[in-house]
Amino acid sequence: MTKTLWNPLTKLPALVWLKTYDAGSLQADAMAALIVTIMLIPQSLAYAMLAGLPPATGLYASILPLLAYALFGSSRTLAVGPVAVISLLSANAVGLAHINSGLDVLTLSMTLALLSGVLMLFMGFFKLGFIANLLGRPVVTGFITAAGILIALGQLKHILGIPLGGHNLPELITGLQQYGTDTHLLTVVVGITSVAFLWWARAPLTRLLCRFMSKTAASALSKLAPVSAVIISILLVSNLGLDQQGVKVVGDIPSGLPTLAWPELSWLLVSTLMPSAIMISLIGYVESISVAQTLANKRRQQIDPNHELLGLGAANVASAASGGFAVTGGFSRSVVNFDAGAQTPMAGVFTAVGIALASLYLTPYLALLPKAVLGATIFVAVLTLIEPHEIKFTWKYSKHDFAAMMITIAMVLGVGVEAGVMAGVAATISLMLWRTSRPHTAIVGPIADSEHFRNIERHDVEQCEQVIALRIDESLFFGNVRYLDNQLNELLAKNPCIEHLILMASGINHIDSSAVESLLEFNQRLKDKGIKMHLSEVKGPVLDRLQRVGFSEQLTGRIYLSQHQAWQALTAITN
Repeated sequence: MTKTLWNPLTKLPALVWLKTYDAGSLQADAMAALIVTIMLIPQSLAYAMLAGLPPATGLYASILPLLAYALFGSSRTLAVGPVAVISLLSANAVGLAHINSGLDVLTLSMTLALLSGVLMLFMGFFKLGFIANLLGRPVVTGFITAAGILIALGQLKHILGIPLGGHNLPELITGLQQYGTDTHLLTVVVGITSVAFLWWARAPLTRLLCRFMSKTAASALSKLAPVSAVIISILLVSNLGLDQQGVKVVGDIPSGLPTLAWPELSWLLVSTLMPSAIMISLIGYVESISVAQTLANKRRQQIDPNHELLGLGAANVASAASGGFAVTGGFSRSVVNFDAGAQTPMAGVFTAVGIALASLYLTPYLALLPKAVLGATIFVAVLTLIEPHEIKFTWKYSKHDFAAMMITIAMVLGVGVEAGVMAGVAATISLMLWRTSRPHTAIVGPIADSEHFRNIERHDVEQCEQVIALRIDESLFFGNVRYLDNQLNELLAKNPCIEHLILMASGINHIDSSAVESLLEFNQRLKDKGIKMHLSEVKGPVLDRLQRVGFSEQLTGRIYLSQHQAWQALTAITN
């Protein structure tokens, strides 16, 4: 029987939810889309600015990508579009490529989105979502926290009206020292006022609104505060002529829908952008799948990681084809979408229609929008990315994970986002290899009147000088078998009366060929000393492999089904 290649097109999530789509779902999705659309317009403009692109690209990146994700994505409530962290990664990658290639930043951003999308599609089609596990939670948390600090500080150039630049903390601090005295008073007033208003809207406004409406409705309305800031600031600029007094505004935004075109690719361009595309793909996927899974759990829905990769990949390809930049699932807008009652990805389709209408008819009114307001929107939004409680939790739970997190934070802040992610992944892999190279072992004994065996250093257990049971809590491979060999030799040196050594294998899931040979060598050394080696609780797949090479025939002792059985049999012999 031949195995057919997995074809995702035969299991499109859209085909599932469309079968049961009804008028109730339509009404709920339309209402959620209205709220998300209003929220997404200023966000799209702000994140386009963060990515170093014209504001219109933010709107373009919020149309076709939403349609593509609705078709391929498995989450029913995830809202896809521009997000702060991915915009920062895109800006850094494109900025460097622009210097080296001379190509315009828009072309480079589209190419980067295309490469990221193709990588995600490849990973999804071949079920390679597990690769994202290389980015452990400490690394992701450390990266997002540090990136949030960099993004927030980077927005000071818009809030204060100074020519601030830099891709890391030292460069930003140097810029603040250099241009800190050149602030524009009116810009500072607009920026600081916007920050204060948006910050007040996060919690105090929600508590105030809860007196008059439900908590869900109050939370959704408070998240629309950026829209209020946009409208008020435009009216102030229009009536007071603030743009004539030095307050920088967005300027003319072309009306209309994006034109469909593929960016021209070259081997040099692909090779230059590919490392950043890989990073954006992994981080975008991890961020998106975390949000999608969290929201799905609240409604007891399922998320298919491979279809998520396909959905995000298709969204990025669609963004590239429509003049946008890299996108992923956003936390804030997804939560708003969820709280507003979205039932299916059709809410994303309606949101795309809303953004398209805004691109056609609202862009002339956005020309007088102060950049300080957009900077304030980003500043307040990214502060939620900084999670000191996660850092505290990691410190308490695991110093090794905390070290990986701190390395990531330090490298992101001190060098840059790309270096930070690579350093974090390297630290995670190094720590994992260090842990596995030092397998945990424990001498165990039976608890009185039971069949339970526990560590003799933690529990009051029965012991026998002639019989020693050693529990191994790690798979054995070439990288840790020498460490185990040293531990066994130390055990023999400390217990000269030993006649039987039981290796309790309940924690061993795999033994590679190097470890098998080492165990056989140790078995021979024990034989020369008159000591028998036994195994207990060997898992079926591990035992099958051992039997293939005749391990049991060469073993001086026996392989017991249970540790209790081995202990009873061997202690009876010695007594």
